[in-house]
Amino acid sequence: MSTETGRFSLSEAELKNFHTRGYAGPFTLYEPDEIKRLWGRQRLQLLDRSDAVYQDDAAVSGATNIANYDRHLDQDFLADHIGRPEIVDRVSSVLGPDVLCWRSEFFPKHPGDEGTDWHQADTFANASGTPQILWPGGSDFGGTITVWCAFSEATEEMGCLQFIPGTHRTMFYDENKRMHYDPDSANAVDKAGVRRGFFGYDYRELQVDPDWEPDESKAISMEMRAGQFIVFWSTLMHASHPHLGKTQDMRMGFASRYVPTSVRVYPDTEAIEEYGGRVSLERYGAVLVSGTDREGHNRIATRTTREHSFRRRDV
Repeated sequence: MSTETGRFSLSEAELKNFHTRGYAGPFTLYEPDEIKRLWGRQRLQLLDRSDAVYQDDAAVSGATNIANYDRHLDQDFLADHIGRPEIVDRVSSVLGPDVLCWRSEFFPKHPGDEGTDWHQADTFANASGTPQILWPGGSDFGGTITVWCAFSEATEEMGCLQFIPGTHRTMFYDENKRMHYDPDSANAVDKAGVRRGFFGYDYRELQVDPDWEPDESKAISMEMRAGQFIVFWSTLMHASHPHLGKTQDMRMGFASRYVPTSVRVYPDTEAIEEYGGRVSLERYGAVLVSGTDREGHNRIATRTTREHSFRRRDV
């Protein structure tokens, strides 16, 4: 795909490497002292859920993973973050000029937490059994562009990301199988001497070949300073190390996810059901961060005030 050139667009060489490896970066967005100050303030503001799009559903009351989705729709700092040109220009280099941010979520890792197991995501039906994004038929692409930003230091000992370069064009998992949720399995699974899980799921249930194993000899660790971000295809084989607890500092990652406007977001779906919870999409809307929504088939949230509140534009 081609795109208009922006100040932070990927160079021709960077774009070639991205398509070969499945990722680009890390890039610096905030200086470490800056993100420490911004994130320290944001953590307190997240406690106020009065304007959060997911309010009274079971996932919120039960504090499951989906309770932290899409806080960019009610929080000033996160609303600005997902649309930063340092991010959007690079994403548009891959996806083209018309781009939606369709989801954001937090990935905390506390001292002693297990690593995240190797996985890929194409339609994001892995937990719910229902596709959450669908590319146009015949497309050469699939999945989403994930921008994972380190809101705190992310070293190997603290649980940084891992990638297996070049694995983004072959899906080793069948998301239609759907995984089974078992909250008791969280932080309790040992795989070849490494504690790896998937938030109460076992990603091995989705393997196309039950006997297949990721080639971890080709894995690389993506250590990042606080304030840096990495751009990667969700179909790239990725994981994270356990937090070894050698420091009492939490590792916090914030992921924003992007697709072109031609992709259908939550098609024929009125709720997200995963991680043992459920949230209604009644107040949800994707955010147009670049270009124009020429397709008109997604629910769009539009910024209407300086305080970054959003209103829904239905289709």
